Amino acid sequence: MALTWIQLPSTRSRASIARRLRQVAAKMTTAAIAAVDARYEWFGRLSPEHRASVTLVARAGVDGFIDWFGEGGSDRQVQIFDRAPRELSRHVSLKQTVDLTRSIIDTVDAQIDELMPRADRPYLHAALNEYSRDVAFAAAEVYAAAAEVRGAWDVRQEATVVDAVMRGEVDDTVMSRVATLGWRSTTGALVMVGAAPGTEAEAKIEDTRRMARTRHLDCLAAVHSDRLVVVLGGPALAADTDPLPIVTPLAERFGAGPVVVGPLVDRLSQAGGSARAAMSGLRAAPGWPAAPRPVHADDLLPERALSGDGHARRALARDVYGPLVESGGGLLETLTCFLDEGLSIEASARALFVHANTVRYRLKRIHEVTGYSPTDPRDSYTLRLALTLGRLLGEHSA
Repeated sequence: MALTWIQLPSTRSRASIARRLRQVAAKMTTAAIAAVDARYEWFGRLSPEHRASVTLVARAGVDGFIDWFGEGGSDRQVQIFDRAPRELSRHVSLKQTVDLTRSIIDTVDAQIDELMPRADRPYLHAALNEYSRDVAFAAAEVYAAAAEVRGAWDVRQEATVVDAVMRGEVDDTVMSRVATLGWRSTTGALVMVGAAPGTEAEAKIEDTRRMARTRHLDCLAAVHSDRLVVVLGGPALAADTDPLPIVTPLAERFGAGPVVVGPLVDRLSQAGGSARAAMSGLRAAPGWPAAPRPVHADDLLPERALSGDGHARRALARDVYGPLVESGGGLLETLTCFLDEGLSIEASARALFVHANTVRYRLKRIHEVTGYSPTDPRDSYTLRLALTLGRLLGEHSA
């Protein structure tokens, strides 16, 4: 019959083995964390704070096993996760916790053969096998409790913060709530909006948060009316970086229809401007059926202007028409002629009494000055509207 740890002859024997085990507990913990670090890439991506929390969990697991063994396998609840902060469950998924636990158990099991006397090993191996089941149940309870707490408190807090962002009222009270939700970014923020997912909304929203974290982004997400609003921040959203490639994968978690990304702002307290532009873009998006998904709100400036967005109208007049007037060199005249002549360089040259190469040079300068290419159909549409709005609004009138 197989030897079991319960067959130890006396409480004194268990206590002696537990005492010897406690002497090597630190070595076991170090080896367990080294194994986790070598085996799982996600562990290396955790912040130092969260890696330290995982180390606490590992040490608590080793210490808990020693106590549990010394007491003969008591019925008390395994509490190795109590030392970790509650927010750790938001950064380490249940699957990752299972992988973490398995790796630690395997390492401790191997360390028993390396560090413990031969006579102690059979009892410890058998005990560890039973103890690991209790650890698995404890992990499941932690995540069940975290989900319940999130449902009762975090979701309401997150919805409140998102609503404040949408209204442009992010004050000190809102910022204190943001900190409790795990937001750490001090620079860079933007807002994405689109239709709310029709089914399994909460699961998809949680998946959005997790996906954002893998991209080193802070994330707040909530359903606002019939729309999903996602607020993102973090160092990855630097001022000189195009955010679209970074946030595009998140668009898969929205419902059907357009998804609009608001402009990047310096900090979360200014995210109301990004939200306003994103919402304006979402309302205007049907005017551009071929728009990419997601689409930047600034790429919808023509549709936003036509749908009544005063900010978009002023932006086109100020940022497109204005620089053309200030640049001189015949750029405004050439652009007007080029558009009127059906985007024909030769016809424009004849109308302006200049060489075709002069027109080409000026078109290139227009692209450099405004960021829009007159020879591109979509850009030429934007430029045409900017010329009209600049004249109507009197922006830098020539």
